[in-house]
Amino acid sequence: MIIADTGFWVALGNPRDDHHTLALRTFAALQEPLISTWPVMTEVCHLLLQRRGTIAQLKFIELYRQGVFTVFDLHLSHAERLDKLMNAYADLPMDLADASLVLLAEALNHGRILSTDRRDFHAYRWKNTQPFTNLLL
Repeated sequence: MIIADTGFWVALGNPRDDHHTLALRTFAALQEPLISTWPVMTEVCHLLLQRRGTIAQLKFIELYRQGVFTVFDLHLSHAERLDKLMNAYADLPMDLADASLVLLAEALNHGRILSTDRRDFHAYRWKNTQPFTNLLL
């Protein structure tokens, strides 16, 4: 499974995004299922609604309904790790969506991600030492 970040989904759903064509090409060439998190879904819906309107948001939800990607659930047992991550990367800062993707990488035991965010996912480390591999950029 490949981790999908907010920027990838927003680029996919927004023709005006600088990464739209790249996201479309990458999406069409995928040979592996995608996975994301609820905080990412929330962020994507907010940004698509704000930038492109209701239809773009609903198209994203339709991808989820069709099973194009699965969603990793956060549990109370993740709270301590979320706190540690968000404190450790407070200088960037790290938001909940990004922290949830680090947890996801730790659960999957890999950091292969589709993201338009060069800075943060270059800095973040899953399991404290492992770098992410951005398959989009």
